[in-house]
Parts: sequence; structure tokens; C-alpha cells
Amino acid sequence: MFVLELSYTALLDRVDAALEAHVAWLDAQYEAGVFIASGRKNPRDGGVILAVGDDRAAIEGLAATDPFVVHGVCAYRITEFIATKTSQALAPYRQQL
Repeated sequence: MFVLELSYTALLDRVDAALEAHVAWLDAQYEAGVFIASGRKNPRDGGVILAVGDDRAAIEGLAATDPFVVHGVCAYRITEFIATKTSQALAPYRQQL
């Protein structure tokens, strides 16, 4: 499992200009079963995405296709972790050490 932390690198007017494309990209990743949660940080200086996958390189490659990255308005910090405990709703994503 991965935590993708987005930090805006541009003013919010540039972020907002790419927002519709970013949301469409998010929707596609939810449809593909890669993303399980996402949202803005508060204060609004970026966002957080919770993603599932076994291949860090694939997650990094996916993040590079985010319209926010393509338009140069955010940078990603990706943290991989092993989800050994989850809520019952996330039980299918539990991992073994």
C-alpha cells in the first residue's frame, strides 16, 4: 500500500485550472481499483491519496501521469507501507509480513 502526498508547487489559480483533468484522472484510478481514498489537505497546500499495489515503480509511473504533475503544479512524495491492520471494510487490502 502507498501514501501519495501531493504538495502544490504553484499558485492555486494554476492548480484550479488543472483540477478538472486531475479529478478525471483520479476517477480512472478508482475505476481501475488502484486508489481507495483521496482528498485535499487542510490547509489547502496539496492532497493525499491512498493507493494499493505491489510495484512501487508502477505507482511512481502512475503519479507522473497526474495532470497536476504534467502541468507542473504539484510534486509527489510516495511512502510505501505494509497494511497489516485495517478496518473490516479494508480487509481485502491487509498484508502479511
